[in-house]
Amino acid sequence: MSKLIEQLKVHEGLRLKPYHCTEGYLTIGYGRNLETNGITEAEAEMLLANDVFKVMEQLADHGLLQDHTKPRQDVLINMAFQMGVSGLLKFKKMILALDERRYYQAAKEMLDSRWAKQTPNRANELAKQMRTGVYD
Repeated sequence: MSKLIEQLKVHEGLRLKPYHCTEGYLTIGYGRNLETNGITEAEAEMLLANDVFKVMEQLADHGLLQDHTKPRQDVLINMAFQMGVSGLLKFKKMILALDERRYYQAAKEMLDSRWAKQTPNRANELAKQMRTGVYD
């Protein structure tokens, strides 16, 4: 099977971003037709874990995860996962409140945002988690 895999890799080529194959199907990787094959739940879980890890690394590089409880760190990871690290960094007043360990104020700043208006259920749950330091 390894010879076949190597041959397919050469013939298909590796594309790490989605593209349209010669038949017009959205494709990724070594010829994975996303429109007819999609991905498995296990593949989706692996992609999620990889994406979360990347977000965690970026937040750690900005010093945003240190000295906070795990539930509060997870709020920041969750928000950055949704809107990107650059989007999270726009929450300057929230970040200042976090630096000062004023979690009620940080939660208030979270809710005083366009993000909270766009995703109110998520924002309310995460703001409560930020205030209390525990998962709902």
